[in-house]
Amino acid sequence: MGKLDNKKVIITGGISGIGYAIATLFKEEGAKVIIIDIVDLRDVESTSIEGMHYFQCDVSKHQAMRKCSEKIFNQHGAPDILINNAGIAHVGNVERTFEEDFDRVYAVNVKGVYNSLFFFVKMMRKNGSGVILNMASVASHVGISDRFAYSMSKGAVLTMTYSIAKDYVDYNIRCNSISPARVHTPFVDGFIEKNYPGQEKEIFKELSATQPIGRMSTPEEVAKSALFLCSDDASFITGTDFPIDGGFIRLNT
Repeated sequence: MGKLDNKKVIITGGISGIGYAIATLFKEEGAKVIIIDIVDLRDVESTSIEGMHYFQCDVSKHQAMRKCSEKIFNQHGAPDILINNAGIAHVGNVERTFEEDFDRVYAVNVKGVYNSLFFFVKMMRKNGSGVILNMASVASHVGISDRFAYSMSKGAVLTMTYSIAKDYVDYNIRCNSISPARVHTPFVDGFIEKNYPGQEKEIFKELSATQPIGRMSTPEEVAKSALFLCSDDASFITGTDFPIDGGFIRLNT
């Protein structure tokens, strides 16, 4: 028996990185996995999401999410679990964060979470239960250099988590968040390759060392924490953020 047998799980941004690790683990634990992502399915290997259900949608677009949520409800019913994982990054302090950069990060990381919550929370409320997990960040808690827009957005995700948990606890809906430090995903490799050509090994080692534990997390480690928080093992936990940070928040400050 899996921990999530017969549970319907929606994961935004589930095609790669942390989202994909969560989707894969949750499927192994018996869940019906529904992925929402902006990626064209034609650009995805069909075997990678075998046994999952895929809906292409830009989470930052309110009306697009309305149509997507209605399609999901008509085909699968109300979700038992919602994981707001879709997000983008931006490097720069406030002077190097131009309006288009700020708007782009806000649209995906803040409004995208709002859009998802707006349409799926009401389904959970009518169903009388649900679990929500939002992907925050260590940047929600501490200052990180050159991450002005990203930190703004992840601070909003954290406080949206608290707000949802407070407003919907009487409807048997739990809401928590995870705050990862650096996680070794294809995004990290691409960032290093683009910005530090020829220095990939040195920069990777330097970034890994910013975690007191001495390395980056893996997507699978984040997925295991997500599984705990979304399962009945965490039935008494709501309105809480869980750092998965190798000691970054407490041991670096």
